[in-house]
Amino acid sequence: MEDRLTELETRVAFQDDALRKLRDVASAQEQQIYRLTKELERLRASVVALAPSLLGGTDDEGPPPHY
Repeated sequence: MEDRLTELETRVAFQDDALRKLRDVASAQEQQIYRLTKELERLRASVVALAPSLLGGTDDEGPPPHY
């Protein structure tokens, strides 16, 4: 009976450790997702700000070099 109890206590200890590690990983991933989301929003705003200049007319450009 004592051996069975020791084995169960050992299993619970390992499960507690595994849960702690999983919680730490999930927390780190949540922080990383938050940072990446903020970076994506910043990059999207930069692209939107640049879009008009990228779509601007080509009137002031000369002919290509092969002409």
